[in-house]
Amino acid sequence: MIARLDALGVVCALGQGKQAVADALFAGDTGGMRRQEGWIPERSVTVGAVETPLPAMPAGFEQAASRNNRLLLAAALEIHDEIQATIARHGADRIAVVLGTSTSGIAEAGEHIAGFMNTGVLSDEYRYSQQEITAPATFLADWLGLSGPVYCQSTACTSSARALLSAQRLLQLGVCDAVLCGGVDSLCKLTLNGFASLEAVSDERCNPFSVNRHGINIGEAAALFVMTRADGDDQTPGIALFGGGATSDAHHISAPHPEGIGAQQAMRKALAAAGLAAEQISYLNLHGTATTHNDAMESLAVQALFPAGVACSSSKSLTGHTLGAAGALEAAFCWLSLSEHNTGRQLPPHIWDGKGDPQLPRLNLVPADATEQLPARGGRYLMSNSFAFGGNNLSLILGDLP
Repeated sequence: MIARLDALGVVCALGQGKQAVADALFAGDTGGMRRQEGWIPERSVTVGAVETPLPAMPAGFEQAASRNNRLLLAAALEIHDEIQATIARHGADRIAVVLGTSTSGIAEAGEHIAGFMNTGVLSDEYRYSQQEITAPATFLADWLGLSGPVYCQSTACTSSARALLSAQRLLQLGVCDAVLCGGVDSLCKLTLNGFASLEAVSDERCNPFSVNRHGINIGEAAALFVMTRADGDDQTPGIALFGGGATSDAHHISAPHPEGIGAQQAMRKALAAAGLAAEQISYLNLHGTATTHNDAMESLAVQALFPAGVACSSSKSLTGHTLGAAGALEAAFCWLSLSEHNTGRQLPPHIWDGKGDPQLPRLNLVPADATEQLPARGGRYLMSNSFAFGGNNLSLILGDLP
């Protein structure tokens, strides 16, 4: 079943709102990637922080306050009119909320717990519910008065890509008629120090697929779609999720399969679900974390599936790795590439030092100065990869309607 992606709200290190994000994305603007102290003891690291002001929590939702929920609220307010129109059309009981996150409100919880450890007194502002993994979806549904299915996916870096795939399945099963789906994650010490303990965090801006790559940058973002069912006779122009594929090769708790077996399978399953051949994909948004093992296995997987090559890039040098939000954010970049916000028909450029790893297959990375890489509207299909700990792999395919 093809699912329409009727609206998008987005905020990340590139900016807030579709046009601001699109302009910075296609320009390859790395200005949102900045060195900061205070995240990891005795280190300053590059992070993809959202610098634009975030909205205050709505009245009555003060106990749900967290940076995560405020990021989500910013994305939702951008498409508030479209959401209200969807509620009016289908009814509050026929709209689901499915989000992906890995941090939820753990940043605020961590600060309160640290205060308790130091003073022995737990702040009155501490709410366990802030850090529950379902907190973002629950907040959004309660704020909008929705009574359909509400839940969050938390499968590390595939979380929000999986949320989009789950949303499509809810529509296919007839459980609901529309889904607010996407992902949100915020910067916090827990995740930054966790990745630092794995020696996976780069102090400098990350350098995907370079011989000089030396780890990830962490970022924060929210991306929220309104997804509806595309009827068989629907001829209204738009952008849709044509299919997705998910696998779990369980190779290792944190390292991917060295040959990218599960990654290949996820991409092949996505193509099969969309009824497409690899040659029909115009662009691939790479997971591209700039870690030694991920980039190596993804290069092998892409070469196996696209032996003739495919235009591709990693956007993580522009936004950082937004963890649970990454899948939805990078699907949003594909959506923006297909949308009217991309007046120059560009593709997201690959920003790096240009020094390829001679041990890896050469990929067709989109250069920063390329222009008009996408054909005119119609028959365009873009793929986005997300890979996670535990051998969790997911690939999505977006394209034009009709």
